[in-house]
Formats: sequence, C-alpha cells, structure tokens
Amino acid sequence: MVPSRSHDERQCYYSLMVASGFVLAGGRSRRMGRDKALLPYRGRPLVAHVASIVAQALSGIGPVAILGEPDRYRDLGYSVHADLFPDCGPLGGVLTALKLSANDLNLVVACDMPMLAPANLLTLVKRAIEGGARCVAARGPTGEPEPLCAVYHQRCLAVLERALRDQRFRMKSLLPELQAELADFPPDSLANVNTPEQWIEFEGQPG
Repeated sequence: MVPSRSHDERQCYYSLMVASGFVLAGGRSRRMGRDKALLPYRGRPLVAHVASIVAQALSGIGPVAILGEPDRYRDLGYSVHADLFPDCGPLGGVLTALKLSANDLNLVVACDMPMLAPANLLTLVKRAIEGGARCVAARGPTGEPEPLCAVYHQRCLAVLERALRDQRFRMKSLLPELQAELADFPPDSLANVNTPEQWIEFEGQPG
C-alpha cells in the first residue's frame, strides 16, 4: 500500500513525472446481456465509478479519459475517445490509449473492476516511474497478471503494433514480450463482473 500524501506532496513528488489514465469501456458485454459500463453502481454508472478511482490515483499527476463510444459516455464528466482499432479487443484499447496520450506513462484499467483502490493503482504508477519498466501490471492472489490494470510506457508501442499486425490480440500473452513487472494486489481487488449473477453479488456488497 502507498501511504497517503497531501495534494502538495504528491505534486512535488510527481512534478516531472506525469501519467495519463484511461478506462476501457469498449467491450461487447455479451455474457452480461447489456452494457456493463452503464450498470448503476453506488449511485452512478460503473464506468464513472471506476474512472473516479483512477482520477483519485492520478490526482495532481495527470488526466483521465474513457475509451468507448462518445455518444454513449459523453455525459459522465470525462473526456471520451472512440477506439482507434475497433474489433481488436483490449489490445485495440491499449493501443488507442498510447496513441492518444501526450505522456510516457499510461494507466489503463478496464471498466468492470469496481473493487479497485486508488492507492493500489498509484503503486503501479510509482513502480513504473522508479523502476523504468515498459509495463507494470497488477497481479492477483492466483498469481495471474491482469493486463487491463496496468501502466504502459510509450516504449510498448512497437511490440503492440506488431501484435496487431499479426492479429495476436490476447494482451496477457504479450506481457512477457513487454518484460512486464508485476505488482501484487489485495485479494478481490481485481475481481470483475461478467454475468448478471456476478453483478447481483457485487450490488449486495457493503459500500
């Protein structure tokens, strides 16, 4: 866990180390049967809830945007950008983030992980800044990396563009090529929602 910092302390620490945040909302939500990003969660759409977590993590560090259909998400209080590589899965979303970003470091998070905590996301950014890795991805209790909760440096572009050309769309299989470092996250923090049954379980959890 990263200790809490005052706003001034964070600005000083990261004054020359700026990152952008992106929340991916372009999935088709087949198993859910409706747009997961717009599911109501704690009084607002799920994607807005996750975007607020990313914004808290990057407070004083950099901007946050949603990647998805602008007409669908434009009223949520965040910049919204269309996927530049549609029908390419999460790889297209990560590539879009890197292409749009003005910063070297880019925190990319899927919209369907409501249990994330700002301090854990800040850990990824801090690791990327201090270690200089091309990619730092979260790792859950199973030991599996989560490529949709990760920081990607612009130096990842060549590998990801080559994967796109080769139609290798599975992000998890690309992490070794990116020499990704892994950061352990608390149990359940990376849990995502894919089905109506999972959503009912999440809705019943205390706030």
